[in-house]
Amino acid sequence: GHTILAQAYSITVGAVGAGSDDDNDKGGNGGNSVFDTLTAIGGGGAGSGTAYVGADGGSGGGGAGNFAGGAALGNGAGYAGGSGGGSNGGNGGGGASAVGATGEANGGNGGAGLNSSISGSSVGYAGGGGGGPSTGNGGTTGGTATQGGGAGGNAGNPGNAATVNTGGGGGGGGGNTNNQDGAAGGSGIVIVSYNTTEFNHTGGDATGTYGNDTWVKF
Repeated sequence: GHTILAQAYSITVGAVGAGSDDDNDKGGNGGNSVFDTLTAIGGGGAGSGTAYVGADGGSGGGGAGNFAGGAALGNGAGYAGGSGGGSNGGNGGGGASAVGATGEANGGNGGAGLNSSISGSSVGYAGGGGGGPSTGNGGTTGGTATQGGGAGGNAGNPGNAATVNTGGGGGGGGGNTNNQDGAAGGSGIVIVSYNTTEFNHTGGDATGTYGNDTWVKF
């Protein structure tokens, strides 16, 4: 719950991160999303090439090689990315509700995100990115495919981008060739829900009702 008044509010929706276009550079973090005094941290970019470690963010980016995934900083959780493991599998990024998995023969899975029903149906957000391995298959998305994190790239393939408007972490780049870029952290979303009898609103990209409440998405 967050107290709102009948007034105008400035809302920032975090932009998608810049994907890596260089094997020696990480994917960029997604931008922060802001409503009033509340800030949600953007999803972490993924490791690639020699910049192996996934970036911290609202959900962590996946690691490349056998390096650690980024930590999830959002929601006060601080769930770490996976670390250690075998010599081949990149580690998964931390999600909003669980740590990233350690990669072994394959990349580690991203940590699970969180589901929210603020807009009337359950939607997942802030899943960690999967790890990109030196050999074998990339780690899967954070928790489930609907929680936003990008899957790690299979060996020799770039990581997969996080789902738009979820704050998910990017997937780590798979090693062994030059085609191993880390993917971008996901763009954000702002959803405001209020008691229908108390207010109305202008603006937003989608709106609807859920029980006694009206929701609006930016």
